[in-house]
Amino acid sequence: MKTTVTAARILKPIVYIVDMSSERLPAADSAALFAEAVGIMARLRGPDGCPWDREQSFDTIRKYTLEECYEVLDAIERRHWTDLCEELGDLLLQVIFYAQMANEAGHFSIADVIAGLNRKLVRRHPHVFGEEASMAAGNAVESPLETEDIDSSQVLRNWDAIKRAEKTASSALDSIPRGLPALLEAAKLGSRAQKSGFDWPEVEGIFAKLEEETEELRQAIRASSATAGVASEEVVSEVGDLLFTLVNLARRLHVEPEFALRHTNGKFRRRFAAMEAASAQPLESLSAAQLESLWSQAKLAESPATSPSR
Repeated sequence: MKTTVTAARILKPIVYIVDMSSERLPAADSAALFAEAVGIMARLRGPDGCPWDREQSFDTIRKYTLEECYEVLDAIERRHWTDLCEELGDLLLQVIFYAQMANEAGHFSIADVIAGLNRKLVRRHPHVFGEEASMAAGNAVESPLETEDIDSSQVLRNWDAIKRAEKTASSALDSIPRGLPALLEAAKLGSRAQKSGFDWPEVEGIFAKLEEETEELRQAIRASSATAGVASEEVVSEVGDLLFTLVNLARRLHVEPEFALRHTNGKFRRRFAAMEAASAQPLESLSAAQLESLWSQAKLAESPATSPSR
């Protein structure tokens, strides 16, 4: 009987999530629902839980974390709120999963995660919670911060100052995680270097650097003795240099490279699908000229106002 009652209690919020009922659960229920989710994960990882969940480790789960992040981004770009609700739940599952494994190993608990987050939010927002509360939460900045009638730019300067005081690092780049997606890491590296004064004075300098890196890549390709299908180390290095420079160009133009590339990926998907639909034959049987003609037709047929997520 106890199992039946527990199952019924769990199923109510699950039905609510799936159906996206217009009847919103009271905000006060959020803490109880979160505690229930933590309990469900503990049960799945328990002695009589799910074999798959019990077999997982930090290393096996991390790939799913990255996938869930991108699925959240996809739902946002499509403005699909039902999907976003579900994907945020999947992303939250990753946090609960990691915390449960850490708790089992004696490292920390989900309560430690939340407590640390709460302290950080108070610590890094002295203009909201007051300098005394910020210091009580661990703000170690020695010089006074501007907190009265400040704009978002000053908020970010305060945030960076407080964050620097939290960590002991030998390099200004040490706080940038090495496990970030490469495009994001490159953008953050360039942005952090800019704060130290290491950047191109003008955007034109980046275009000159692109030309230089392109020529170095051409030279590496000509000199390459790599076997078919395998790039030489020099070619790999030069392609990386070219990509890094492009990311820095995007940064200077206030363009998020990840989103710009996702936009182009979506555009390519639409145009390629249009090519397939317009051809009576498989694309692989067509000549290069025929393929180029189909591509041009697909490009012309696409409205400039077409949403990048469609």
